[in-house]
Amino acid sequence: MTVDRPIHADQIADQSAALKPLTAGERLAELASKTSGRMVFTTSFGLEDQVVTHLISERKLAIEIVTLETGRLFPETYELWSETEARYGVKISAYTPRTADIEAYVSDNGINGFRHAVEARKSCCAIRKLEPLARALNGAAIWVTGLRAEQSKHRASTPLLEHDQTYDLVKFNPLVDWTRQHLVDFITLEQIPYNPLHDIGFASIGCAPCTRAIKLGEDERAGRWWWEDDAKRECGLHVPRTSQTGADA
Repeated sequence: MTVDRPIHADQIADQSAALKPLTAGERLAELASKTSGRMVFTTSFGLEDQVVTHLISERKLAIEIVTLETGRLFPETYELWSETEARYGVKISAYTPRTADIEAYVSDNGINGFRHAVEARKSCCAIRKLEPLARALNGAAIWVTGLRAEQSKHRASTPLLEHDQTYDLVKFNPLVDWTRQHLVDFITLEQIPYNPLHDIGFASIGCAPCTRAIKLGEDERAGRWWWEDDAKRECGLHVPRTSQTGADA
């Protein structure tokens, strides 16, 4: 499928430099104004994602808001999903895993088999997240995320704009230089709805069986897949396919 890509790989550095001095809302509006192709924002309803949803909705930008409904989210996440749609008058499209894939996985590994081996967890993430994400981004020109450099050491070098080789599109991280305190202050000021689990130590929230509250001194994503070696703890959504092993990394 042919899509419009207003930013070619060799233009990303220049465009990134032009966007960097702007506020996050201005960054989103500026890029949206220059994009004739499809822009997709993937939300998991974390603090970052709630801010981006707020900025998109308040400015009425032509950016689709989608989420990966893994089937294992916290009840609080589903409540926030509903509250967010009501607050902003938006429809957040859900992309779900294929039923046959889930049935086969559970049959082979058990309902919580992802805790038994890293490869089993990667396979679960591939089924519940990566395959639905590929469908969500099909035909998109720009992928908008809530990634921040401060979230973990693995994300410290995240750029404002980049060419995503896995999906062959431009990946845009408008909050990349925001601190967590900046997020909290903005959410408080704008009275943006957020997940109450954040108030009891859940800094990064994903699937319920794979997320815990963090401990003092841990980085924001330490509560994700905490039983694994730190070097392996990414679901694969933001890992180039060339860096992945097996179905996911």
